[in-house]
Amino acid sequence: MEGIPKTGIENKQNSKSIETLNDLAKLVDYSFMNTLNKDLQSTADGIDHNPRQVFSGHYVPVKPTPIKNPKYIAHSKNLFKELGFANSLVKSPDFVSMFSGDISNVPEPMSKVGWACGYALSIYGNEYYQQCPFGTGNGYGDGRAVSVLEAVINGKRWEMQLKGGGRTPYCRGADGRAVLRSSIREFLAQEHMHSLGVATSRSLSLFTSNSEKVDRPWYSHGSHSKDPDMMISEDIAISTRVAPSFIRVGQIELFARRARKNEHSKAMEELEKIVLHLIEREYSDVIDEKLSIEEKVILLANEFRSRLTKLVANWIRVGFCQGNFNSDNCAAGGYTLDYGPFGFLDLFDPYYQPWSSSGDHFSFLNQPIAAEQNFHMFYTALKTLLNSKEKYLDELEEIRSGFAEVMQNKMEMMWTSKLGLSTFDKELFNELLFLMVKTSVDYTVFFRELSNIPKDINALKKSFYESVLDKKIEKRWEKWLIKWKSLIDTAKTKEDLSSQMKLVNPKYTLREWFLVPAYLHAQEEDYSLIEELQEIMTNPYSEQSDEINNKYYKLKPLELFEVGGISHVSCSS
Repeated sequence: MEGIPKTGIENKQNSKSIETLNDLAKLVDYSFMNTLNKDLQSTADGIDHNPRQVFSGHYVPVKPTPIKNPKYIAHSKNLFKELGFANSLVKSPDFVSMFSGDISNVPEPMSKVGWACGYALSIYGNEYYQQCPFGTGNGYGDGRAVSVLEAVINGKRWEMQLKGGGRTPYCRGADGRAVLRSSIREFLAQEHMHSLGVATSRSLSLFTSNSEKVDRPWYSHGSHSKDPDMMISEDIAISTRVAPSFIRVGQIELFARRARKNEHSKAMEELEKIVLHLIEREYSDVIDEKLSIEEKVILLANEFRSRLTKLVANWIRVGFCQGNFNSDNCAAGGYTLDYGPFGFLDLFDPYYQPWSSSGDHFSFLNQPIAAEQNFHMFYTALKTLLNSKEKYLDELEEIRSGFAEVMQNKMEMMWTSKLGLSTFDKELFNELLFLMVKTSVDYTVFFRELSNIPKDINALKKSFYESVLDKKIEKRWEKWLIKWKSLIDTAKTKEDLSSQMKLVNPKYTLREWFLVPAYLHAQEEDYSLIEELQEIMTNPYSEQSDEINNKYYKLKPLELFEVGGISHVSCSS
């Protein structure tokens, strides 16, 4: 099968600011819907909101369900600038309507129907079907995410997806809504991660409803319960997330499973088409469209391995734990996709896990292993396209078997940069891990203070939750610091090395106890803390005012540890 046909639109440049929805409409190009297969049982009008099995096709046309009486909360000024959107656009009535779920009156040639996709679920390399209400895996997919736009802007393709856009056939009986609390978290986190230099989906806009609420399980004030212990009524919201595509490893898995089982006559064709579409959307800069499908698959596997290992090393560099790194939450483009039960480290713990329903397998320093399991499922799916092609199967197997080594190399390079070294020193690093755990160190504050190249450990004590150190531990810290100083890059001045390390070690990260006041204030229609966090967290490496420093560069208050909704969360609704 030939590659995705070129539309020619990729070369178009929008030379002026996008000030109206009509301006944006001129740049649309729905490659996903135009080149891939829709579900044969779908409706043309997209009125398809009840849970059902979807047996074939790459997408289901779905009309999002608008929220009532939408109210603007925030937009990403940085992304608006990158896209060439005028800031005034976000409050124009037609933009508000579209990005709060009403696409019935969008200007031509925009589509008045969106789309949702199915995908498979693998947890730590094991396929699961019981999450699907039909027990077949044919009901799992975008249950509350509806893509509404695909456009080429300044030569780059973007897909825009409404999170909380209403029920789809994959909703599994749920209401298809997202609540304001989790929408604020995702909106701020995506732009924060981008500013940290970590590959991620982006945030465009955030709207809430002045009149609609839903009931959700959550934690009572001060609860130490692992699981939510009460039902609360919450405002609903729609956030728009943006990425080159939203193709997941789980989608490639789904079509490979159908092809292996020969579930319908076009199963193999649909697998090939989704893989080629992924390459066109995410890897066209490194994979020549003239190559054979087998050659493309090998290059795809190799490039995805490179991106995924780099991504996870970056997560650990900035203290981020994804929390639920299943294959369906793993973007096939190699960027951060899911911002459900995520968290940023406070106290350093290799087994830190922000999600109350998960275990150690998705914990902070186990993320490289979880990534390998997801890559294994990607590799298994791609194998289906190389049936009996021994040469290419051997090459693919070599890429798969090399994942752990590549991941380890990326991790060592990351730790080397965080420590300001020229080469990785395993003994120094292992001693540091021991001391950080033994002393209860704040991960972000410690590495930022180390970036100042301190003369003794007193400066580092700013990051210690344990105020009084055991004398033996204190001596080990002193010994460690002396050794570290003997190994740092002496080719640079202290000032230059400090500046270099501060570009790797952020001063501010989006901790949960910063977020809680923001969404509590938002419930009272006070969005000032959202705006404040947006400004701070999009400049995470910068020295900011004393007021900000005193408020956001400090240790987590001890009374907040183990508190539900702060130290751990349920899968955000």
